[in-house]
This record gives sequence, C-alpha cells and structure tokens, in this order.
Amino acid sequence: MATEIKAPVFPESVADGTVATWHKQPGEAVSRDEVICDIETDKVVLEVVAPADGTITEIVKNEGDTVLSAEVIATFEEGAASGAAQTQAVQSEEKVEQAAAQTQAGAAPVVERAQPVSDQAPAVRKALTESGIAAADVAGTGRGGRITKEDVANHQTKPAAPAAAPLSVAVGERIEKRVPMTRLRKRVAERLLAATQETAMLTTFNEVNMKPIMEMRAQYKDAFEKRHGARLGFMSFFVKAATEALKRYPAVNASIDGNDIVYHGFYDIGVAVSSDRGLVVPVLRDTDRMNYAEVENGIRAYAGKARDGKLGIEDMTGGTFTITNGGTFGSLLSTPILNTPQTAILGMHKIQERPMAVNGQVEILPMMYLALSYDHRLIDGKEAVGFLVTIKELLEEPAKLILDL
Repeated sequence: MATEIKAPVFPESVADGTVATWHKQPGEAVSRDEVICDIETDKVVLEVVAPADGTITEIVKNEGDTVLSAEVIATFEEGAASGAAQTQAVQSEEKVEQAAAQTQAGAAPVVERAQPVSDQAPAVRKALTESGIAAADVAGTGRGGRITKEDVANHQTKPAAPAAAPLSVAVGERIEKRVPMTRLRKRVAERLLAATQETAMLTTFNEVNMKPIMEMRAQYKDAFEKRHGARLGFMSFFVKAATEALKRYPAVNASIDGNDIVYHGFYDIGVAVSSDRGLVVPVLRDTDRMNYAEVENGIRAYAGKARDGKLGIEDMTGGTFTITNGGTFGSLLSTPILNTPQTAILGMHKIQERPMAVNGQVEILPMMYLALSYDHRLIDGKEAVGFLVTIKELLEEPAKLILDL
C-alpha cells in the first residue's frame, strides 16, 4: 500500500524549504530510518528518513523545488524493499554471468551505455554539470545503465589517461564557474544586508591583556580536562565575562520590537561557527547558570554538529547576544555585523604580542583587540563603552570573574 512521505513540520520562523538532494530514486530499496532526502531551510538542512523498509514509488518534489511544512514530497511502498533488492541482485548476477560467458567465448563483454544526461536523476545531472563531465564518458552502474552520483565521483578520481599531445590553452584565457547560492547563504546575505540598512550600527573598540587568562589556562588546563572531560579554552572566559557584563548593562541584552524595547531577563548567548554551508550561530541557553565546563562542552558539541551538518533549528533559535571569533582565522581587527534582532555583538580577534607601557616600563604582552558593534537606536555610547570595558576588566582580572566581584 502506498504511503505519503512528507516534509518535516517547520517551526513558525521557517516559512518553507528547498529539496537539496534525493539520496534514493524510485524503485530503489530503502531501509527503515535510512536518509532518503535532504531539505534545506534558511537555517539548517533537515533529513527525511524512510518510515519503514520498502521502496520509493514516486518523487513528487524534485531537487530545487520549494516545499512547505508537512507537504508531500514522495510516495512510498512499504515491504517492497527486500523484493526490490533481490531483483537488483539477480540482475547484477545475470550480468556477471553473461559477461563471463562472453569472455570465455572470445567475445567482448557487453557494457551498458550510459543513458543521456536528460534521462538521469536530478542529483546526477547536477553533479555532471558542476564537474563538467559528459554523461557519455561515465560508465553507469545503476539499473539500465543509469549513472549514479558515486559513478560521477569515481570518474573524477580516476587518473587521466595519457594524452597523445598536451592540450593547448589560449594565453590569457580566464575561467569562470557559476553556481547558485545555497538557501542558507542567501538568507545570511539578506540578514546581514538588513542589519546594515535597518539599524544605526556603530562599533567601539578596546584591547585586552590576555596574559592572566593564558597563565591560568596553562596552570589548570590538565586538571580541568581530567576533572570535567573538557578542554579549557578561551571562549568560556569570554562567555562568562559577557554574561556578567550583560547583567550590568541590560540594554545590551535587549532587542527592539516595533516601537517597544524588550528587556530579556535571561542570557542566551550565540556563538558564531563557520561551517561548509556558511555561518551559523548556535545558542548557549542560560549562560548565567552554566559553569566553565558546561560552556566548553556546549561549544564543542555545537562545533561537531555544525561540521556534520546536524544542527537543528532549535539549536539556533533565539539568542540575546552574540560572540564571534575572527581570530581563529587570523583576523587582527574587524567590525562585526549585528545579528538582528539583537542589538549588540562582540568580536574577538587574534592574540598578538605587542609592546605595551606598564607602570612606566615597556613590556611585551599578548594582546587582543575587542570590537563591540551595537545598535545606537537603543544603546548609547556610554553604555557600549562601559560594557566593553567591563569585559576587558573581568578578563584581565579573572579572579573577579570567578569570585563574582
């Protein structure tokens, strides 16, 4: 009996999604909970899994199509997986026996010709187009000689056959490659542009001496990791310092909603993470209740989920303040853009040794520039500077941060 496969139910903040990849095609056997399709939203990629063992009978929404929450994307027949798999196995075995018999008879084995690119699945057509490979050059291993995405990938990794003569390339020839923006990249671009156009954004700077934290970290990192099973990094100090500063300057933790100012009585800090798909900002909830180990473990877990494409919408929803660390890529100074509707964002940067005047003497210290971008409609310069100076003081005297002084 045919069963409808539907897109996931999207939260209110997500209007629709786009079918990114079909991992299975009609007639292919699938197992229960096997990923059959990826749907890309403005924030994350959602996986659609098979409801049971069976076979996809029809794809309703092709790659690139827009889908709404809980909309039907395919039909599925339960219990047909084993039969389909056996049929494919029998067909493969017959092909092997046929090739062996022809080889023994002195005849060249029959090789199925790849179908024209127009007959291929959308994912295969996309792979062929992006790689610049002609369908006729790829040996299809799918049913009826169809090409699979694996066939295209394997063809790309094969060493090129020696050519009779080197290919001539016109002097000065310039190559261009045009690919569509991902849905996430487009959404990020829209939000960043809106932040620059719809807010009165201003950035203030300061610098912090990282020597006290670096010394504390060097002294206790082994014991910390042994006790908590987490590596002691710098981010936990910045998250805790920002949380304390937000308590002292509530406007920095607020947001603008129409003509109203919303003061949040909780501290949900987003930590910007770079992934293959673009910038994502998972949120640490109630950081005022978290200890250093919980912050470090939370950040590490989010980084792993971002790397594997497993971040959920709930991981990135909300947030009252954001921290971004361009220093991991070597940035010495930058002006971060607001993550609206938040009204402030803290930018960390590269730690660099610089000569500093200390009590009339020149010392070489590990310094970091800090940048606070804020919405001047809500936050005055005095508050913004006070907030940033508070973070600087707490980081330069971490005992005050730990002792809540």
